[in-house]
Amino acid sequence: MESYTIGQAARLLGVSVDTARRWADAERFPTHRDGTRRMVDGPDLAAFCVEVAQEGGDGEGAPYTSARNSFAGIVTGVKLGTVDAQVEIQAGPHRVVSLLTREAVEELGIEVGARATARVKSTSVFIDRA
Repeated sequence: MESYTIGQAARLLGVSVDTARRWADAERFPTHRDGTRRMVDGPDLAAFCVEVAQEGGDGEGAPYTSARNSFAGIVTGVKLGTVDAQVEIQAGPHRVVSLLTREAVEELGIEVGARATARVKSTSVFIDRA
């Protein structure tokens, strides 16, 4: 299972590190210590990203320079079929869903809580494992 520092979590949430720390201090998402670093587990961060997106965020700007083409975020859902798969990514306030092959999901090691980037060209969405 992938874990994230508060700084990484802040970037994925599209907020400042101070905001992420305040949210962690207020126990809006669980953290643990990895030596001196404060960490959040991927599935916990994924769930919190969805919650924040549904709330509409805190008004701070998302750190994306080309949001219509590339969405860096965290995997919040994976549904595997026999041949196909559905992957859901929360990228700041953006929810991106892609249909792709099960084989691609397995080869990339895509799972809930993993960092990923959705790249959009026309009507196709490609998922890159970060």
